[in-house]
Amino acid sequence: MSDQEKVNIDTISTENLENKKPSAIVSALEDPEILQDKLENSLDFVNKNRNLFTYVVLGIALLVGGYFGYQWYQTDQNNEAQKEMFQAVLYFEADSLNKALNGDAGKPGLKRIAEDYAGTKAGNLANFYVGVIYLKQGKFDEAITHLSSFSSTDLLVQARAYSLLGDAYAEKNNLDEAVNYYRKAAEYKPNKNFTPIYLKKLAGALVDKKDTKGALEAYDKIISEYPLSQEYNDALKMKAFYEGAK
Repeated sequence: MSDQEKVNIDTISTENLENKKPSAIVSALEDPEILQDKLENSLDFVNKNRNLFTYVVLGIALLVGGYFGYQWYQTDQNNEAQKEMFQAVLYFEADSLNKALNGDAGKPGLKRIAEDYAGTKAGNLANFYVGVIYLKQGKFDEAITHLSSFSSTDLLVQARAYSLLGDAYAEKNNLDEAVNYYRKAAEYKPNKNFTPIYLKKLAGALVDKKDTKGALEAYDKIISEYPLSQEYNDALKMKAFYEGAK
């Protein structure tokens, strides 16, 4: 670096230091008059925009109030739906399917409860019952509609709904969808009691699709992971049969 370049750099650095102003924050902290002036400006801004602040606060209050109001309403609706469902579920358990579905003696049926209390837990569960009833009655499209509207995080019921959807599609000879839902049932929170059943259904649907390889994979899973299940021996026999048929 030349002496001339060094002089120029030194000159620029000196000028920058001489002309550099303290930050606004430091100035405000060191000078009470500046701080007071800024506070007065802030208060003046608030006063000029009082309506805006009022609307903002009111809007937040309405959102919070609306949220808790909605939660209360949903809880109240759910409790009411559960009371309405009681008699219909008794009819369902007694296999009085038409009464369970459509109601009786002034009590609403599960179909109406699913419609009137949509969005509640009870209304959601009513869709499951309605889907099961329609499946038993051979009304497969209606069964699919209601079972598809049902959702749950429950260990058993959601997998059961997937399996029933598989049954409905299998009855309609839609094997692609049947396989899809049987697989969903088998993969949803696997457990020793029901997963082997869903795997067996999956294997059967894959056999109907002429997908022997896929069926053997399902049987193998039963054999390797659920040796104490009732489906184990059937899986062994079916595996031996299809491997012997190759």
